[in-house]
Amino acid sequence: MIGIPLGLLYANAGEWLIHKYVLHGVGRDRSSFWSFHFHEHHRAVRAEDGFDPDYERSVVGWHAQGKEALGLAAAAVAHLPLLPIAPMFTGAVLYSIGRYYVVHKKSHLDPEWAREHVPWHYDHHMGPNPHCNWGVTWPWFDHVMGTREYYVGTEREKRDRARKAEFLARRAQANAQTSPNAPEPSATTA
Repeated sequence: MIGIPLGLLYANAGEWLIHKYVLHGVGRDRSSFWSFHFHEHHRAVRAEDGFDPDYERSVVGWHAQGKEALGLAAAAVAHLPLLPIAPMFTGAVLYSIGRYYVVHKKSHLDPEWAREHVPWHYDHHMGPNPHCNWGVTWPWFDHVMGTREYYVGTEREKRDRARKAEFLARRAQANAQTSPNAPEPSATTA
């Protein structure tokens, strides 16, 4: 039974290491296979306030979600030989891989859900520092490694959200004034 907590800890450590050193390390190079995460996924999420439209597409495709799923499938296959030797450990790792995909996808289809249920991942994308909060499913290794930075619920987040709401209201007002369906100014008003 010790295999289950060991598998969960191992998977969270692997998630942290891959996110930090592969997706944000090697992935910063645009010619890298891993660049989809930093250059596509992060750009989309920042532009769409936590939402990533790739997650509405089929998982089969050469886009950020498809590449992520391919990487996760490869990690699962790489761990399968351990199944007869350490079934509980391997089961926990496979569970964690599946959970990662489900949580990550839901986070970017419903950013408010992410803000409430996985704030450490929301903080990673929407906070001021995308080079911290490497855990997606759990923040365990961010705490261990000192890379957990809080954003949700802080004064800075409140200011940022108020500023964003103000900007959107101004933009909506400007669009309403320039829209072809907006009422024309009355000839009698001076």
